[in-house]
Amino acid sequence: MLSSQHIAIIKATVPLLESGGETLTRHFYKVMLGEYPEVRVLFNQAHQANGDQPRALANGVLMYARHIDQLQALGPLVNQIVHKHVSLQILPEHYPIVGSCLLRAIREVLGEEIATDEVIEAWAAAYGQLADILIGAEEQVYAANAEAVGGWRGGRQFRVDQKVEESEEITSFHLVPEDGGELVAHAPGQYIGMRLVIDGEEVRRNYSLSASSNGREYRISVKREPEGKVSNYLHDRVQVGSTLELFPPAGEFVLRESDKPLALITAGVGITPALAMLESAKQSGRPIHFIHCARHGGVHAFREWIEAQAEKHPQIRHFFCYSEPREGDDAHAEGFLSHELLARWLPTERDLDAYFLGPKPFMAQVKKLLRELGVPEQQSHYEFFGPAAEL
Repeated sequence: MLSSQHIAIIKATVPLLESGGETLTRHFYKVMLGEYPEVRVLFNQAHQANGDQPRALANGVLMYARHIDQLQALGPLVNQIVHKHVSLQILPEHYPIVGSCLLRAIREVLGEEIATDEVIEAWAAAYGQLADILIGAEEQVYAANAEAVGGWRGGRQFRVDQKVEESEEITSFHLVPEDGGELVAHAPGQYIGMRLVIDGEEVRRNYSLSASSNGREYRISVKREPEGKVSNYLHDRVQVGSTLELFPPAGEFVLRESDKPLALITAGVGITPALAMLESAKQSGRPIHFIHCARHGGVHAFREWIEAQAEKHPQIRHFFCYSEPREGDDAHAEGFLSHELLARWLPTERDLDAYFLGPKPFMAQVKKLLRELGVPEQQSHYEFFGPAAEL
């Protein structure tokens, strides 16, 4: 039970987390992933290597400590965590492992003089509260997925029905249920979790659903990463007829109902959830401005499809920007997305809904530009491919 004394102790540790939270979380992951191999499959090791995962956890722990007595101030963070956990099938039995490793890391990094028995007791109570919140919320999502028409709990086998090369880097996989049963609908912008065994090692990944729900199949569009273990496996070794194990759709970065003008702003493979959003929104008649940035035409996926949608639906306007154009490339602009370009390509009326996704520097720039151009902050939406971070 979290007491007022526990809360006071937790809030007193905020300065320590601000200055050394990432060191603490790095040690936490070293302990947990080294001593508990059963949870290693839940984490992308590339995010460990580049520091994204420890950084994201440090930020999350700091936010939780700051708002331990007013959790409603965390806003959408809890739901984002819940959906990420559900997509990877994090279960109640994983939480005691995380808790014991976190408390050990606090003690070992801060030292016994700072991390006294009282501090450890307070953090144990705080972690217990957070674990109970997340376990309860995640169970609600698991149960809803299982009870939905065409839904399921845990893994389900899907067959690759089509494999389509969309660009020099991106390939789409059309996936149908191996059991021939119904398929639960997903919201535009959601993703699915996938469990693979590659050379004897289990790995799990999330992939955005790149087409709107049709009740027959899911489509994911995967970028080949130079050192990507899973993306290279999918591109090179998964063929039509192969089977893949999927978890039900999840995610809070979804297209919301609105009659305001819609701006979809993407870069690289960030285009994938925006495709489902465009497909869903085009029937509404609302003005849609589709802005996509790519290095050059060779890596620009789905260009012809977007142009075809704009021809059929006059309320759709599209703009393409290439930062490293090749000879013969045809784009609306060259270089990087700027204040001038975005001002020109957005609707004159800034009371619009903007959804943007791409590499983190791109998203930070877009977030800044939207604010400067007068788009309301609460109508500016974004998502992260990997661990959440500050923009």
